[in-house]
Amino acid sequence: MSALWYWIVNAFNAFSWRDAVDITVIAYLIYQAIKLVRETRAAQLVKGIAMLLVLYVIARAAELRTMKFLMENLMQLGFVALVVVFQPELRRALEQVGRSRIGKLQVFSSSMGEQDAKIGWTKFINALVEEASALSRQKIGALIVIEQNTKLGDIIKTGTIIDSDPSAELIGNIFFPNSPLHDGAMIVRNGRLHAAGCFLPLSDNSEISRELGTRHRAALGMSEMSDALVIVVSEETGYITACQNGRLDRGLTLAELRERLSSVLIPEKFASEPSDKKFDFRKGKKQ
Repeated sequence: MSALWYWIVNAFNAFSWRDAVDITVIAYLIYQAIKLVRETRAAQLVKGIAMLLVLYVIARAAELRTMKFLMENLMQLGFVALVVVFQPELRRALEQVGRSRIGKLQVFSSSMGEQDAKIGWTKFINALVEEASALSRQKIGALIVIEQNTKLGDIIKTGTIIDSDPSAELIGNIFFPNSPLHDGAMIVRNGRLHAAGCFLPLSDNSEISRELGTRHRAALGMSEMSDALVIVVSEETGYITACQNGRLDRGLTLAELRERLSSVLIPEKFASEPSDKKFDFRKGKKQ
């Protein structure tokens, strides 16, 4: 007992602030890893890996040579297998790091001036709200992805580059039924209509309503893998939906759509408005 007490005292005496920082960082990384895989298919894979580790420990303790040999060789290939198996989760984690304050350093940002950006986004917002009214009234489906910090070059490659100034007429022509690009998504970059006819990844969220079609699933999938704001006009109901960060806000009015776009794309302008008109992103409606 005295030996154990002596060991504990020595351990505390040797403990420094560097050890505290080290433990805190590791604990935070483990917490984030658990948070990342929780309630996903990766959680089941983690359980399987844990079971394999338990078998390896048992094989070593019981000196089961064949089992130990198999487990050791399996673990040698384990790191490569983990990268392949957890590729979606690793990609999502790296994207989240890129959206953090550290990732917002202006190394890869556009050189567009702040004033020019505001003018471009204002022009786009006016054009989209104007055309959304007609699309909703005529029940013409539309899917518009507004790129933000996460660049969507891999999505843009699946469509056709148009790189045009925004206008209500052009948006309407692109989504007009039977037009060549009406089935895909439009990508908006820096306030310009950058590409159209693009294919988006579909969400595998099992909780999404069955009333929602492919456009809404594509919007949800796009918002899950990036920080883009996605606007959907339903061809069945004419409802306008905004999707961001894996959340759908359905049935927006034109005024609410304008507020949502302004608050995300021109936050300085939105912040200058009276507080009673601000938009509650969690509830998807005015406060």
